[in-house]
Amino acid sequence: MRAVLQRVSHARVVVDQEVVGQIGRGLLVLLGVTHSDTALQARWLADKIVGLRIFNDAEGKMNLGLADVGGEVLVVSQFTLHGDCRKGRRPSFIDAAPPEIAIPLYEAFIEAVKIQGIRTATGRFGAMMQVELVNDGPVTLIVDSK
Repeated sequence: MRAVLQRVSHARVVVDQEVVGQIGRGLLVLLGVTHSDTALQARWLADKIVGLRIFNDAEGKMNLGLADVGGEVLVVSQFTLHGDCRKGRRPSFIDAAPPEIAIPLYEAFIEAVKIQGIRTATGRFGAMMQVELVNDGPVTLIVDSK
């Protein structure tokens, strides 16, 4: 699994002019699943992300995690994170898992975040989404489960 994290002051996902998920301060997580990913990796990745100390303390140092700041998470499925651009001009998405593999793992990741008491919102799997965010910092990280 691959996640691109963006620390945000707020973010939301719009599908067909309807807001389907939104958060205040927290993390926007763009989540990509590949063929070999497992539920164990989904839980590991959720634990890693929830525990990351990437929010500023009173001294301006990144020492606080989501729970410390009352942060929220917005999870958006994004198969393009496994796009391969090494050959030609059009990315290959052969490494992205098909929906029958990706959906259960996407849902397992979301549940693993929620279990930790973090308010979690989502986009809509497989939909054409508009993601709006204000990146705070900016802080953007890539986390792979492998």
